Amino acid sequence: MSESTTDFRTIGLLGFGTMGAGVAQVFAASGRDVIVLETDQARIDAGLAAVGAFLAGGIVRGKVTDEEKVAILARITGTTAATDLSTVDVVLESVTENAEVKKALLAEVAGVVGEQTPILTNTSALSVTDLAAALPNPGRVAGLHFFNPAPVQATVEVVRALQTDDVLVDRLVALVDTLEGKVPVVVADRPGFLVNALLLPYLNDVIQEFDDGLATAEDIDVALELGLGYKTGPLKMLDSIGLDVHLHATQAAYDATVDSRYAPPPLLRQMVAAGRLGTKNGHGFRTAAATQESN
Repeated sequence: MSESTTDFRTIGLLGFGTMGAGVAQVFAASGRDVIVLETDQARIDAGLAAVGAFLAGGIVRGKVTDEEKVAILARITGTTAATDLSTVDVVLESVTENAEVKKALLAEVAGVVGEQTPILTNTSALSVTDLAAALPNPGRVAGLHFFNPAPVQATVEVVRALQTDDVLVDRLVALVDTLEGKVPVVVADRPGFLVNALLLPYLNDVIQEFDDGLATAEDIDVALELGLGYKTGPLKMLDSIGLDVHLHATQAAYDATVDSRYAPPPLLRQMVAAGRLGTKNGHGFRTAAATQESN
């Protein structure tokens, strides 16, 4: 292992869903070992399959070699026992955006790892300060927020909670600098941090304008992609993020601020209630079976 990867050599990752799989791949690609904690073997197998499929696509595009794929997958192991994380150098949770679920899991893991082992959260909207307050030695807690898909998106927000030690912030910036293609941005612990504080109201406005019949979903995306130079239109982005994920994030930001900009639009709530979650299940704003082009 190179000198650039000697800090945080073994990563304890909590959760192996879409985001967890992407983050595991990013760390393993940097030469680090990743131990992923999940609730059952089926979820571990699904996470490994997701990493393998993503890497297979990279091989087709000439971004990854067969040897690199094998090496990355070999560095990722799964477990259903929290005690298997006792020797990791750092813990990063990437589970559902529910504060109580996160607190319970982090408290369990905090009782297993060393007292000084950094504990990080990949939350997109919940208060890192609040999560830290529920754990022993809260100075070792910070946010490390990747964006989806983690292997592709460059920005990584290093979130400083009120309790976070300055030394830990510096170590996390150095860590992100060792991850290929990643750029660290240090931000304060505010609802939505930096990117989502600006993104969530924008996406909410787009949903409301679509619901008001301003234009079709496709035309809204085309207009913003071509008119403003955005790589991905907002409704296509929402489908990719997951409408349920966006609902949880924007609701959490609204609950924390009571700022109407974050209030989830009624159509968003309706689509999630109807099980129309976007790309993950084939029903979202940009899929004909699920969209209503106007009201």
